[in-house]
Amino acid sequence: MSNQTITIHDFEFQLICEYFSQVERQGPGSPEMTIKAASFIDNMNPDSKIVDLGCGTGGQTMILAQNLPGNITGIDLFPKFIDIFNNNSKQLALEERVKGVTGSMDNLPFKEEELDLIWSEGAIYNIGFERGLKEWRKYLKKGGYIAVSEASWFTPDRPSEIEAFWMNSYDQIDTIPNKVMQMQSAGYVPVATFIIPENCWTDHFYVPQSEAQRKFLEKYRGERKAEMLIEEMIFEEKMYNTYKEFYGYVFYIGKRI
Repeated sequence: MSNQTITIHDFEFQLICEYFSQVERQGPGSPEMTIKAASFIDNMNPDSKIVDLGCGTGGQTMILAQNLPGNITGIDLFPKFIDIFNNNSKQLALEERVKGVTGSMDNLPFKEEELDLIWSEGAIYNIGFERGLKEWRKYLKKGGYIAVSEASWFTPDRPSEIEAFWMNSYDQIDTIPNKVMQMQSAGYVPVATFIIPENCWTDHFYVPQSEAQRKFLEKYRGERKAEMLIEEMIFEEKMYNTYKEFYGYVFYIGKRI
């Protein structure tokens, strides 16, 4: 397989959904980083309206709900993720104020200036960082917050292999200062920016996938598309371990002007 030309987006939605439904988080992150990002959000109250876009199975959403007041709607494209999301909400007795619905982040079911907080961990890339910031802004009340984690370069230059990998996977990756300028240009006051630590990738994202990969390959033994999906995830982990000093996820928190 040529990892220069194939990315996870090339695989069938059903396979991606089944694979990632086995793990608590569908992207790098941790409870501690969710809590840290939430600490920069103020003026939330029990009537606040919050949305978590690209919520997955809700690993970060439940942490958010335990640390901020308000009603949270999780939105994800995959119905299976939303089923797990709502079951997790019920298990934690949060179902009265935390609900998941199937939907797309480029067609949101909200009125203008309806939301107090838009959250999205490791998912805004699906619509694009700049586009997401611009299009979602209208749904926020003035003074409302947006908090997203986004793949970012740590250095102005980097080795050609990791440059090519990211240009193929997500060509909107950029340096932290440029991302902050994009947020400001989209109509937000940048409030906080911080890099999520290495353990968000290793302990909370890649390590839990080991058992998921074993089970997945056992179920789909001999099916090339499934095998290629696992090969791609293993290659992605190798890229991170090799080049982690050059890139990672960064939380960007802004306040609507």
